Amino acid sequence: MLQVLTSAWALFLGLGLLMVGNGLQGTLLGVRGNIEGFSTLQMSFVMAAYFVGFLGGSRMAPDMIRRVGHVRVFAALASLISSVMILYPLLNEAAFWIIGRVIIGFCFSGVYVTAESWLNNAASNENRGKALSLYMIVMMLGVVVAQALMLVADPSGYETFIIASVLISVSFAPILLSISPTPAFETTKPMSLRQIMNISPLGCVGMFLLGSVFSAQFGMSAVYGAEAGLTVAQISFFVGSFYVGALLLQYPLGWLSDRMDRRVLILSVAALGGVGSLIGMVFGGVYPLLLIAAFVIGGTTNPLYSLLIAHTNDFLQHEDMAAASGGLVFINGLGAVAGPLVTGWLMGDQVFGASGFFLLLLVLLFAMVAYSGYRMTQRPSVPVSDTGTMSPMSPTSTPVAVEFAQELAIEADREDQSAA
Repeated sequence: MLQVLTSAWALFLGLGLLMVGNGLQGTLLGVRGNIEGFSTLQMSFVMAAYFVGFLGGSRMAPDMIRRVGHVRVFAALASLISSVMILYPLLNEAAFWIIGRVIIGFCFSGVYVTAESWLNNAASNENRGKALSLYMIVMMLGVVVAQALMLVADPSGYETFIIASVLISVSFAPILLSISPTPAFETTKPMSLRQIMNISPLGCVGMFLLGSVFSAQFGMSAVYGAEAGLTVAQISFFVGSFYVGALLLQYPLGWLSDRMDRRVLILSVAALGGVGSLIGMVFGGVYPLLLIAAFVIGGTTNPLYSLLIAHTNDFLQHEDMAAASGGLVFINGLGAVAGPLVTGWLMGDQVFGASGFFLLLLVLLFAMVAYSGYRMTQRPSVPVSDTGTMSPMSPTSTPVAVEFAQELAIEADREDQSAA
């Protein structure tokens, strides 16, 4: 791990700063929207707009890179992100925030595609797994660190927006100054959604549900905190708890995934996340229990992303994994667009209020439990000895990083077959 960090420290530093900036702007807008008097429904459109842009960017960024190259795409998109963040406090209108979030989502997707292709190019067969693990750790830590920066200045002012903008501007300096070779860029054409559904119904349905869960968690947790009357410090710890849980539970669940029936594990992990959501909904007024609920939800929903991809891989040939991963990421993105919109409606004063945030997570996670149980009755499980390795992934990753993880899974599977 240390060798990987030493050889690509500038890339990881830049990615870390990007994630700090992204995590900061998400929480900051949730808090600032409440200060500006935006309704939860308005904020749901603001938060969903990011995932609309992200989904579009993941589809268009590869063509942009092929036309003008990695360096120009990275620098141009990062500059746009920085500019929009500066404009947020100047234009306190929900319509502008929605447009700004679409732009930022699109740009972050393109920036991640570029950075992840650099990372894939820099990794060798010997350190690919370590590079991927370090990438995920940096992504999660960036969001956690961002929550601490919420306490640096008053969110009703300009300073925190300036900090987020500066972090993004600084992030591409170490990357662009240290990376000289630009890798050849190729992505696999995704499978059709019908093909993937026929191969793994649980993978498809699970990824759609999980997209809604994660986007609600990523986009609306700060909005929930503001609606629930939490202080800025309490909101920061609350949002950070999701990602601390994700960071700490990803690897233990990955270890279990390679040693038991994945459908049983998916059902169990989704059920645990549902219990965490129930705790948050019933005991939201007890702050320590609220933090526990966030930790459990984050610690279960993030690993589910990797679990569902690994489960789908169990029914695929090696040559089809990359194509299937692109389709799964797209399905996840469709769910991500819907998540904040439904959450915002449920959190309305005329519906369930702030507790609607946890209600949505509860319904979606138990829907995954029910569907997992149903699928277990439809076909036999894949023997544990025949399953591939689960590679840890973040739900914020683009198809490039997921293909990167698929390469790692294929290499590990081939090594196991050779050893046998």
